[in-house]
Amino acid sequence: MTKQTDNFWHQRFLQDSYFYGTQPNDFLKAQAHVLPKGGRVLSIGEGEGRNAVFLAEQGFEVTALDAAQSGLDKVQRLATERGVTVNTLCVDLNDYVFEPQQWDAIISIFCHLPPALRTRVHQGVAQALKANGVYLLEAYVPKQLQYGTGGPKSLDLLYQASSLKQDLQGLDFLLLEEVEREIYEGDGHHGLSAVVQLIAKKNA
Repeated sequence: MTKQTDNFWHQRFLQDSYFYGTQPNDFLKAQAHVLPKGGRVLSIGEGEGRNAVFLAEQGFEVTALDAAQSGLDKVQRLATERGVTVNTLCVDLNDYVFEPQQWDAIISIFCHLPPALRTRVHQGVAQALKANGVYLLEAYVPKQLQYGTGGPKSLDLLYQASSLKQDLQGLDFLLLEEVEREIYEGDGHHGLSAVVQLIAKKNA
């Protein structure tokens, strides 16, 4: 993340409509049952709120982290419309400090970071999870460049199962696989896509 990219997302989220829609990510929705029930959840790179608000509706205590204040304003708008509470935190992940054993779960849905920052964030994630805490991620892989149905255009920002496994040493992987699936999320993601899906758990 850089000031330039932060401004890109701020400008994108200024529009009144929700670029990625208001419905939760399919993978998160299908796997939400693996998150510790009623726990504290941190969503990194939350954007406009679709996933954070969904989790709040399921009874989780959710904090949405993003560098774009315009996105977080829409998080609050959507939360109010749905009658739930979501905490918001406007901070660049370069500057965020992952405090030890703070979260029952952390989610990352299409939050694409450059390699060095990705590695550092994932080391922070492993530290910040409580015992039996869960990390859930979905992101695009390099093959996605063939489809062009969403996500970064830079190879450096795309993820692979092998690099995620290296980043998150010390966690137990309940699921780690690269798959192709149809994704329809607002104007931002639309069509056949190549992704990596991850669920990892911290040992007690």
